[in-house]
Order: sequence, then structure tokens, then C-alpha cells
Amino acid sequence: MAVKQTFALALLLATLLFMLTAGAMFFAFWSDLSNGEQLALWRMLEYRGGLLFLLGLAVVFGFYVTLHLLYRAYILPAVRLAEDIRIVQAANPAHRAEVSGGDEMRRLAAAVNSFADTYYASTKDVKSKIAEANARVEAEKNRLAALMSELTQGVLVCNSEGRILLYNARAKHLLDQSTGEKGIGGAFVGLGRSIFAIMDKNLIVHALDTIKHKLSEQSADPSAHLVTSGSHDQLVRANMAPFLDRERNIDGFVLTLENITRSVEINARRDALLLSLTEGTRASIANIRAAIETMLEFPAMAEERRQRFAAVINDEAEKLSTRLTQTLAAHADTLTAQWPLEDMLASDLLAAIRRRLESELGVSVRDEVIDAPVWLSVDSYSVVQAMLQVVARVRADFDAREVVLNLKPEGRFARIELCWQGVISDTGIAEWESQLVKSAGQGLSLEQVLERHGGEAWCRADKHAGTMSFCIQLPTTKPAETPRLALSPTSRPEYYDFDLFNQPGQTDKLDERALSELSYTVFDTETTGLDPSQGDEIISIGAARIVNGRLLKHDTFDQLIDPRRPVSLESIQIHGITPDMLAGQPGIDEVLPAFHRFAEDTVLVAHNAAFDMRFLQLKEAGVGVKFDQPVLDTLLLSAVAHRDYEDAPHQLEAIAARLGIDVIGRHTALGDALLTGEIFLKLLPLLAEHGVDTLKAAREASRKTLYAKLEY
Repeated sequence: MAVKQTFALALLLATLLFMLTAGAMFFAFWSDLSNGEQLALWRMLEYRGGLLFLLGLAVVFGFYVTLHLLYRAYILPAVRLAEDIRIVQAANPAHRAEVSGGDEMRRLAAAVNSFADTYYASTKDVKSKIAEANARVEAEKNRLAALMSELTQGVLVCNSEGRILLYNARAKHLLDQSTGEKGIGGAFVGLGRSIFAIMDKNLIVHALDTIKHKLSEQSADPSAHLVTSGSHDQLVRANMAPFLDRERNIDGFVLTLENITRSVEINARRDALLLSLTEGTRASIANIRAAIETMLEFPAMAEERRQRFAAVINDEAEKLSTRLTQTLAAHADTLTAQWPLEDMLASDLLAAIRRRLESELGVSVRDEVIDAPVWLSVDSYSVVQAMLQVVARVRADFDAREVVLNLKPEGRFARIELCWQGVISDTGIAEWESQLVKSAGQGLSLEQVLERHGGEAWCRADKHAGTMSFCIQLPTTKPAETPRLALSPTSRPEYYDFDLFNQPGQTDKLDERALSELSYTVFDTETTGLDPSQGDEIISIGAARIVNGRLLKHDTFDQLIDPRRPVSLESIQIHGITPDMLAGQPGIDEVLPAFHRFAEDTVLVAHNAAFDMRFLQLKEAGVGVKFDQPVLDTLLLSAVAHRDYEDAPHQLEAIAARLGIDVIGRHTALGDALLTGEIFLKLLPLLAEHGVDTLKAAREASRKTLYAKLEY
């Protein structure tokens, strides 16, 4: 019951008690009088009744004023002080009690604030010691994050229910389908999400069955392999390995992921080459064979006829040779040896060559690299070794102490050009080039390196400038996108959470689950106006997920939406989203299904959620999705957590200030969603002190607040 209601009830009861007491005293006094005295008193009351009534009202009013002053001076400050203490203890140690009320309460509030200062100082000291004690653990986590980010294979760890516990950036790149042509998409890779939303459940189940069978057979390699489609039409091969509990039951599994799209394409091209050679040469070989058999069968045939058969053999042989040459040229990359190559910038390759030349040969190197990035697929070690051989020969034959490295892109190829002072004859150039290409040093010969890369090499001389150049031509490529994580010594992306091993899976009995155990999607919308029933539309949705009590700022949804209607000037002044920014953005029919997939299997959280949910609900039928998961409102939860704090404001900024949260990025959908998520996490311990610790309790307590009556 609210403090005001309690005070009103106490005042009513006190008034009734006062009236009953006065009535009982008057009755006892009346009963003790004689008949004459009673008659005299009655006559006196008859003439003085109005005055006595006014005196009674004055007494009651004085009694009310006294109680109200006591309430304002002691009761209300005490209630506020208790609420302030709860905030300091559970949410914001920097919060301080309001000094108000009577002298005694003011002294008490000052003493509480003095104690809060001491508590805050000791809390900071404890936190600093904890941070210092955890520094080495955090360093290990950072090393793990760095290792995960550098792996060329994707790594993804799931618990026995298929919830993602750990992943690296490569796994997200291979499997995440949250980016489409317009920046929205389908399946999302993130902590706590289900692997079955990303990969076919039947594939996972089959692989787990295979592993269980191998475990029962005491196999030394209880793993399984599967192939699935990934993001951007990639073909991904996954190796599944289990991790077991103490009873050797499968407690989860690890997936190592590899992009096999290129190797499958190469195999397909090789098959096409074999088929082309088979089909294209069969007729020519048959004609040649028939002509030869005829000539052998009739050795005494006329010379003119023999010449015709010889011409047939010659024509078919030329056709066969031409077809073979064309086919080999078209499939040259397919026939080259499949050597492990890495995608790298040509500028990085030249920098590596320069460092090795200067450190090992003492040659001064100037490089002239273009600004535009050029990517090569190379075995950088063998290329650098080959260039070392070349420059060593150049220094020995021309006494060159300075060389120039140039990079020149030419269509599908890039030319690395090595220049130095000195010229030899044209005949000498050809001979010198042949010796250089075929000679071998400590490693591969230049010829072998060029064959491995499908490249070419040649020399040329500029007699006017007195220089020679040695050129290597290598095919360019498109880089394989492998996102890297930007790490710092004190922070790391929230890409893993080992506490999730103990998280229960989502079930239908969410009401009985503790609030701390649930996964949430905190979201916010920006709109064209404030009246959804009159045609106002959503123009931006921002959301972030809360998993295992942590706000995952790297797992977010942020999308502008074309409302296909004007945006009111008042709304633009609030959120700053102009019509130009919305032009070309996807419509709500594309964005809402993507947001629905982002928020699946979670509880929705918003501030003043009735407003945002009304916009979503009006679009559900037309879009074909339904947001039927539970919804929590931080506006209502704040009213529950601070129900004894009279007149406490519940706007986002006011709640954030009360709980010690910095407000950043206000009035953007994602910024407000992140702020709402931080407020929600701060409210949880305050709600727990009021006995609100389950989803059912939170929903029921929210329903009883005054703000729950608002409709949109």
C-alpha cells in the first residue's frame, strides 16, 4: 500500500477513535448526572450546540494538522530514507539521501549520507582490489579472444540444448545471415542463441547420433562431419567434437568451421574439364582411327585416295590439338597444383621483400606502391625467397647496391617490378633470364614458384636510362573476409561467456523462472509521430540482447525504415531522423520479420513498452509475424522498485540519474535501447528486495501500477 494511502487510513482510524473516545466519556459523564442536572445540561447544549460543534471541528482539524505535520516531518522522510538506502546498497553507491523533515530526521539523513560516503569509499577500494586480483584472469581472457580472432577456422561452442556459448569472428562471418542486400537478414549468431536457427536441426541431430554411437563403441575419434550452407551462399564444412561431463554424457559440442566453397568450385571445374576433353575429343579420335584402319586394311589403295585419308588424319589431329590448347588455357588454374596460399595485400608482400633484402643482403630498397589496395593469393614465404635469389644474382652480376620495387596492377594481374642500374645485350638478357628462372637456391627455383602461382617472369632493359627490370606477374584475387577483433588490454568484445554452461534452456514455464536466468531483447523505436492508430509509422528499430545478466553491446539490431509517409517536424526535432536519411531504406514488411528473428526465444523489454508494442501489433497481421513473448516495461518496473519513493519521476533520464547511469546516445533507437538495458539490470536487485524476483512476480507487480492503465 502507498504511503499516502496508509496515512489517509491512519488519519481516518485516529479520527474515529477520537470520536468514539469522546462519545464514551460524554456518555459516562451524562450517566453520572441526576435528572435535574441532565435537564440543565441539555438546555445548555441546546442553546450552545453550534458553538460546541465548531469547537469539535476545530479539535478534529487541529488533530489532522498535527498528524500531517508529523507525517511530513518524520514518516515521509523515513520512507524516503529507507528507499535511498536501498538504492545505495543495491544499485548506485554514489546516490545520497535527501536531507529533509524534522531536525531528528535531518540529522539521521546526514548520518546516513556520511555512512554512504564511507561505504562508497570502501566499495571503491574493494572493487579496485578485485579488479587487481582479476587482472591476470582478464589477461587470459584477452589472450583467448586474440587467439579466437586470429584463427582461420571458425569455432563455435554449444551446450547440450544447442545454445551458443562461445564463437569467434570467423564463425560469425561464415554462418551469420543478419546482413542482406539492404542491411537486414535472417539467422543471427550470438551468445545464448540457438544453433538450430542457423543450421539444419536434422544435420546436428544426425551428427550427435553418430558421436553417441562412436562413444558407445569406445572410438578413439568420437567426432562427426557435416556440410551446411553459410552466409553469402558459402558452403561450410563443420567438424563436430563433443565435450563430456563426469558421467561421460554429452554436455555440449564444439564445431570447427571451414569455408570449402572454393575447393568445391575447383573440383567442379576439374570435372567439367574432364568431361569437355572426353566429349570434345571422342569424335576426332574416332575419325583418325577409322582413317588409319582403312589405310592399313587396303595398303594397295590409289595414291590419290591415300592422300585424302592422310588429309583427314591431319585435319582431325589439328582440331584435336586446337581444342586441347583452348581447353587447357581456359582451365589453367584448375590444373595447377593446389598449394596452400593466403590472401594478402601486395603492399604487405613488398614490405616483407624489402625487409628481407635489407636485412640479409644489405641492399637499399625503394618501393613505389600505388594507394589502391591490390590483393594477391600467394605463398608469401616462397615468393620472398625467390626474390632473395633474384637480388642476390643481381648484386653478384651487376654490383647493384640499390634496387627499386614497383607494383603495377594490370587487369586480372599485378606486376611486381624490380629495377636496378646496369644493362647487358639483348642476347645476354635472354640467356641471363633463362638461367635465373631455372636456377635453384636453398629452396624452390623461381620457375617452380611461378608454376605454383600461375605466374610469369621476364626481363627488359632501358638502354636510354641505363637500367634493367625483372618483372613477376601474379594473378590478383578478392580477399577472403575474415573480420578481426579490435582488442585492448582492458576491454574485449563479449564474444564468449562460460557461465552459460549452467544456463537452463528456454521453456514454456517462463513465469516461474527467476529474472536473473532469462534472456532479454531490450528494444526501442522511433516513429513519424505519437499516434499509431492514426497512421504514424516506425522509422527506426534498435535493440540489444541481455544474456546471463550482461548487456551484449556487440549483439545489436539497428535499422532505419522507410515509412512511406511524411515525418512530422516535432518528431524530427526529437530524434533527428530526416526524410533524406530514410530514402532507399527497407520497408517495415522487410525489417519486422528480421527483428522478430533477432528477438526470438527472449523476453522483450522496453521503456513505456505499451507505446512501442502498439506500433508492432498494428503491423503483425500485414507482415505475418506475431510478438507473443512476454514483455516487461522499465517504466512500470521503476514504479514498482521505487513505490515508496513519493513523486519519484520515471522518465529514462530521471531513472538513469537516480541509479548512477551515464546517458549517452539519447533519442536514437539503439541508444535508448542500450540505456534501457542498463537501467533494467540496475532495477533487478531493487525489485528482488521487494520480493519481485520471477517473471510472474514482475508482470503481476507491473500490472498493479498506475502507469499500466495507459493505452495507445
